[in-house]
Amino acid sequence: MTLYMGIDGGGSTLRVIIVNEDLHPLSESQHASANPGVVGRQEAAYRIQYTMRDALARAKLAPQEVAAAGAGIAGAASPYYRDWLTGLLHDVLPTAHLSVTSDMEIALTGAHAERRGILVLAGTGSVALGINQHGQRVQAGGWGYLLGDEGSGYWLGLRALHYLTLAADGRAAPTALGKRLLHELALASPAELIPWLYAAAMPRTREIAALAPLILEGAEQGLEPAVSLVEEAAHALAALCHTVQKRLHLPHARIAFAGGLLQALNPLSRRLCALLDLSMLPEAIHTPVVGAALLARLDHTHTTGH
Repeated sequence: MTLYMGIDGGGSTLRVIIVNEDLHPLSESQHASANPGVVGRQEAAYRIQYTMRDALARAKLAPQEVAAAGAGIAGAASPYYRDWLTGLLHDVLPTAHLSVTSDMEIALTGAHAERRGILVLAGTGSVALGINQHGQRVQAGGWGYLLGDEGSGYWLGLRALHYLTLAADGRAAPTALGKRLLHELALASPAELIPWLYAAAMPRTREIAALAPLILEGAEQGLEPAVSLVEEAAHALAALCHTVQKRLHLPHARIAFAGGLLQALNPLSRRLCALLDLSMLPEAIHTPVVGAALLARLDHTHTTGH
């Protein structure tokens, strides 16, 4: 029996799974985020290796019993981090074939149950990734909150707060949505946004992105500016997808959604489905962590021939 390990560090939780050839899980283990850009390389390495060893222990397996491992860690897709990540995986699994890639690629592989297709993600940030039948990959978006992330939770939250400042100046009409946003942030007035935002020790990307559900709820109720913001966000995400389709010459590729804003039916996911000519919300076949294990199986099979 050939065993594979999948490692998913694409969100706030690090997940490790060990599966058999049929992708049936033998053990799972979790830890907090292992993004080296957030927690540092030393802490990220500790968390990844600890969780890998815990998954092995739960399955009562020796490291040599795992034939291959696939990993996608947020913030570790660059060549510099890839060598670092490969090295620390090798320390735990010295005999395993290792496949290290981005968290987006394991999510795409899991969603489509193959390393092909298009994935559109909208959570705190936004990005689209496509891989064609030749293995060529194209990414659009994913530039972060300062340079892009159009259509993301952060983008929606920031645009809604900007409208709130316009209303406070008298440059736009006050709305019920603005009052809800202030209440959610426990602020008494728009003026308190300045110290809340600019005096914070770290950028408030997560807090701003966490306002997105209020905006989706407002759009469901027909409130402005929520309706207009969701419409603009849907068009921005559709543009990411269309860019990938055009650059890879994949007009009819399967499309999957990922990220907290697109994994359930809401005004944004429904509108994006309409813009992409999807009759229903696309559901992922496997989770990203299983996608990482599947990636390991695909690469191992390609390398060994069995």
